[in-house]
Amino acid sequence: MRRLAATLALMVSISGAALAEQVFSFDATPGKLPKNVVPINYAIELKPDMVGLTLSGVESVEIEVREATARIVLNAVGTTFDAVTIDGDAQRAEVAQDATAETATFTFPQSIAIGRHKLRIAFTSQINKFGTGLFTVDYPTDAGTRRMLSSKLEPSDARRIFPCWDEPAFKAIFALQVTVPRNLLAVGNMPVVREEAFGQDLKQVTFAPTPKMSTYLFVLTVGELERITAEIDGVTVGIVATMGKAAKGQFALDSAVKLLAWFNDYFGVRYPLPKLDLIAVPGGFGGAMENWGGITFFESRLLFDPATNADTARRPIFNIIAHEMAHQWFGDLVTMAWWDNLWLNEGFATWMATKASEQFYPQWQSWLNGYGQKQFALALDARRTSHPIQQAVASESEAMVAFDAITYNKGQALIRMLENYLGEKMFRDGIRKYMADHAYGNTTTADLWQALESVAHKPVTGIAASFTEQDGVPLIVAETSCSGAAQRLTLRQDRFVVAPLKTAPLPPRQWQVPVAFGPPGAKAPEVVLLQGSTEIPAGSCGEAIKVNLGDIGYYRVEYGPASRAALAKSLTQLAPEDRVNFLADSWAMVQAGRAEPPSYLALVETLRADDRRPVWDQVIGTMGALNRLSRGRAERPALQAYARARLRTVFDRLGWDGSGSGDDDASLLRGSLIRTLGEFGDEEMIAEAKRRFASFLQDPKSLPNALRDSVTHLVGLTADAATYDTLLALARKSTVTNERLRYYFAAASARDAALARATLALTLTDEMPGTIVSGVIGTVAGSGEQPDLAWDFVKANFDTLLARQGPSFRDQFVASFMTNFSDEAHAAELLAFAPAQATSGGRVTTARAVETIAISADLTARALPAVDAWISARK
Repeated sequence: MRRLAATLALMVSISGAALAEQVFSFDATPGKLPKNVVPINYAIELKPDMVGLTLSGVESVEIEVREATARIVLNAVGTTFDAVTIDGDAQRAEVAQDATAETATFTFPQSIAIGRHKLRIAFTSQINKFGTGLFTVDYPTDAGTRRMLSSKLEPSDARRIFPCWDEPAFKAIFALQVTVPRNLLAVGNMPVVREEAFGQDLKQVTFAPTPKMSTYLFVLTVGELERITAEIDGVTVGIVATMGKAAKGQFALDSAVKLLAWFNDYFGVRYPLPKLDLIAVPGGFGGAMENWGGITFFESRLLFDPATNADTARRPIFNIIAHEMAHQWFGDLVTMAWWDNLWLNEGFATWMATKASEQFYPQWQSWLNGYGQKQFALALDARRTSHPIQQAVASESEAMVAFDAITYNKGQALIRMLENYLGEKMFRDGIRKYMADHAYGNTTTADLWQALESVAHKPVTGIAASFTEQDGVPLIVAETSCSGAAQRLTLRQDRFVVAPLKTAPLPPRQWQVPVAFGPPGAKAPEVVLLQGSTEIPAGSCGEAIKVNLGDIGYYRVEYGPASRAALAKSLTQLAPEDRVNFLADSWAMVQAGRAEPPSYLALVETLRADDRRPVWDQVIGTMGALNRLSRGRAERPALQAYARARLRTVFDRLGWDGSGSGDDDASLLRGSLIRTLGEFGDEEMIAEAKRRFASFLQDPKSLPNALRDSVTHLVGLTADAATYDTLLALARKSTVTNERLRYYFAAASARDAALARATLALTLTDEMPGTIVSGVIGTVAGSGEQPDLAWDFVKANFDTLLARQGPSFRDQFVASFMTNFSDEAHAAELLAFAPAQATSGGRVTTARAVETIAISADLTARALPAVDAWISARK
């Protein structure tokens, strides 16, 4: 494993580097393009060929030449250049392209003087079949298959549509004209100002110029589309969907209207564009993209259909709308200067989405139920291959892999902790100043700290930078001691690490940590800013003291024997968020080798069947992780029997058919338990799922929407050939995206090897949305428990899959897929798989995956025998 050790050592050296952050300076901003020429505005004419999949274009770019030069360097990928001229026909350039650097260099016969000039570029680029750049989506309708176009450009794929300065600091104005068939609707960043007939069957659509913005925010969607709208604060808010589906966007439209008004107030800067469209795309990519004025969503993430969606589906729909709309300020109006500060976009949007959910739907308890987001970040951040929130980004592939849980979830957790430390009003005032000072510009993290400190009059930079400029998780070691009747609490800071026990230790870290603590039921915690260690009064001797009271802090807590025993006795008196936090930290200590599994399992035994959903979700997640590790091992039958017995008491309290609103935590917990108990081999659960599915085939209304995903999953898991064919027939018949996904993923869960091969073969066809191909292959490996079969398929068909799925399949999917394994042989195979090492971003994800495999192997060897012994001792 020398190669593994070297790879991990490289990751440590990169991740530990301090950034010495400065406020924004264009000239000092990292990037690959020279800064001697900058764009001011683009006038772009595009004519897509939706059959031949080519895009012909002409752009006139007003540029500012800052230093006299005969060479202009910008970005282009897959582009054929016709003619490049400057200032009319004053000079014609020779064009040289560098495919590796993704640049084009225009060399003119004579030097171009300092000042403003007009650059004209005639070109042809490509329309992709995967969700990058401008891409096609073929989707089913009752009238047959239809094709539409849409775009996804973050982080660096505007260059695939038109030549440009494709780095976020090169902000400019964009004026777009597009020529499309007359029967199609074209949607861009700005409203349409003119449509004119062009030829026999075409039209030219001209959009209003945008404000200054970064290239990755450009959007173009074209298709047989319809739009519903509403007006709020002088802005037209629209839902755009394929024909016949826009009405399913009413919940999204209502949500966007109230969010826009609330964000206008919160940020203190009104949304500056005249329209905001939310666009449902039935393919291409699986999430959403915050294009300014034209946010694109994978269709099932935006549309809500009471006929097919569970009531609880409104929650993730609202959350993703709030996330993307928050980006209209954090990211679009004010943009990070370079991808090393991506967290300024994503961390804030993630935090604001949860804050908005708490504002409008407090009954959802989004901070409590979303506890897993922070837990995921803590798990990754405890590893050797973690990275600072502010991380060095040297290439496009590295920018792509920066979109991870450290950027999103740790960023969110840090912002919440800072807001709690400064106070909600003071924090908001700082954000308002930041927005006002930097509107239409770029920033670094230092600009944000400066704005917060200027209004809060409290130190921010020292606390925040200790979390953003270095990797790692603080560990607060807490123990109580008594002197007579008085109790004192000792707090000591360390670094929390999850790593195979035989590996070299990681370097120490120091943070400035606002540590909240208090007894169960305390209305307000006490807070100490911990930089090393301290000892403080803590009530009466023997009184339980919870550290990280309220679960707002970003740190782990390890309790000494006395304090842990007192808390365990008081577990039912803790608030739900503190019970979840105590459970999660207890399991984390097991993962880190700082505690034995029985210490966690003993806590699980004390939980009541009627405890809250996030408490049981934590247990379900832990049991699921142990179950995956136990695949093919002797400990699995006993582990599954114990998990079934413990979780069945929770399910029996809920039953199959609830009496609640349908949009409640009981509905979500019920579905999770049905799925988990079935996966753990609960024969009664599987039989009932099959019975209900059979009834559903006769009468679809007999199966509530809230149960359809979990029931269909268990049917797929245990499917024979006939049932498998039924699932595929349902997927092929439906034109509703969330239904199609439900049935395809259920079929992919089949544990029959022949059916798994059939599913894998489907991923090479045009039948299923390309968006879900990677997920389907992963489901065959995971839920279907056929990882070797799936890996052999990926290797045998890698070139075909790469061509169909795009660069992310090579740079991200392969390494992620390999975490289905927990043995050294597969880690070595990943390291030897050349495509995964082809880019620096791919090497980063490979190193992370190899470490994940090593950690899983270590936990398997340590935890499973101990869990098995504890279960045996209970019999």
